[in-house]
Amino acid sequence: MLSKEDQRRFDEITRELRAADPKFFARLDERNRIRRKRILLALTIALWAVVPALAVLGGGVVGAIYAMVVLGNGMMVWQLRRRRA
Repeated sequence: MLSKEDQRRFDEITRELRAADPKFFARLDERNRIRRKRILLALTIALWAVVPALAVLGGGVVGAIYAMVVLGNGMMVWQLRRRRA
């Protein structure tokens, strides 16, 4: 955790760097977007992989509820991918 003075100085340096080299920050933002996409896709795959086990262990109702949650997640991923494409 930075002190208030250190945080203020860090923010100042960040603003100066952003103004001096905007391409650098654009590359960083792109890397973060790619990382978030990969994490979200991995989460979606993991959620879908668990649906059959929950359906067997928890019953049809639990499996159906969980499948609806996963469908919501899939719709969110689809909308994010469509919006950024």
